Amino acid sequence: MKEYSALSLLRGALTGHKHWRPAWRDATPAASYDVVIIGGGGHGLATAYYLASVHGIRNVAVVEKSWIGGGNTGRNTTLVRSNYRLKPLHDFFEFGLKLWEHLSDELNYNVMFSPRGAMFLGHSDADMTMLAQRGDAMAASGIDAELLTRDQVAKLEPLIDMSRSARFPVEGALIQRRGGTARHDAVAWGYARGADRLGVDIIQNCEVTGFVREGNRITGVETTRGRIAAGRTAICVAGHSGHVAGLAGLRLPIESQTLQALVTEGVKPMVASVVMSQSLHCYISQSDKGGIVMGGDPDAWPSYARRGQPTIVEHAIAQAMAIMPALSRLRMLRTWSGVTDMSFDGAPIIGTTPLDGLFLNGGWCYGGFKATPASGWAFAHTLATGTPHPLVAPFALDRFERGATVDETGVGPMPNHR
Repeated sequence: MKEYSALSLLRGALTGHKHWRPAWRDATPAASYDVVIIGGGGHGLATAYYLASVHGIRNVAVVEKSWIGGGNTGRNTTLVRSNYRLKPLHDFFEFGLKLWEHLSDELNYNVMFSPRGAMFLGHSDADMTMLAQRGDAMAASGIDAELLTRDQVAKLEPLIDMSRSARFPVEGALIQRRGGTARHDAVAWGYARGADRLGVDIIQNCEVTGFVREGNRITGVETTRGRIAAGRTAICVAGHSGHVAGLAGLRLPIESQTLQALVTEGVKPMVASVVMSQSLHCYISQSDKGGIVMGGDPDAWPSYARRGQPTIVEHAIAQAMAIMPALSRLRMLRTWSGVTDMSFDGAPIIGTTPLDGLFLNGGWCYGGFKATPASGWAFAHTLATGTPHPLVAPFALDRFERGATVDETGVGPMPNHR
């Protein structure tokens, strides 16, 4: 792939980009593939990349109903961390965090990973006990975790309201300094370009409308661009997992909900880390362009609409302003919404399904973006071998039938389960 100099970039800007070469091929569907991956977001593209680069399986198609990265990959708040309490979760996300640290080099594409620190505030003695338990569980697995005092929090984030009369008084925090953010669309583009270079067909504007089934085996997909046969078929469609799985006759233990976020006008640096809360579902970070990015609760009712309710955004803003009052002086630039597939225990569903040849990667709730590299790696292993990767074995679909849920908070995917 030709690299672009500053002069060529200027030339492209002045000529309407007429001379720019595509970063990946606009492939035409072949009659059959070894693997067909439904969904051209981060998880689907990462899976295709690792199938080709790690397992040598290159007769792969990624079919996307719209454009690459046009779904949840481009509609999130870019947070990356592994500070979970339960071992299956923090082991999985820690594996992913280690991939994040070298992902730009791996893909030869800058995904703008920024390990600025991921900090959970504690607002009470009970909060601090929960954070200490989480930190101890992480440390027992060799994952970095550091409890901060009030003074340390104030030094790291001077604009947090540390007064005792604050609406949500701060007693301390738990920080994972290796956590941070990455550029969401760059992640999709980097994996797409990498997969394309290895021979994967990326097929946009190709919606799956049904499955080809022989007995209990899925042997292909019906699409708006014709039938495509597949040795193995993978569902990686985020908030639309229930709908697509339903085309194969599967009913998943998930519910799709709208999750909103917003960004302010760009300002000088004022938020050093990613600020979250043990008790509140509010998170605050600053983008590389200077905008303050905020998010909160999902809309809490089933919906496939990419539009949210103003009251939910208002609630998130109120919490953020209570934590950091200086935010009240900023103007909102825009809001956006993604569709999350909320599993019944708040953990992902990744692995085999009751139908032979059909595999599922979904149920990520709020955590889909940060999981992208680890999800792609483990799901590629599962598709290549037919056996779930050890990291995702606890997240099998049949765990709900077996009563083996992976519930971080003990209450399922509630607002304080991030």
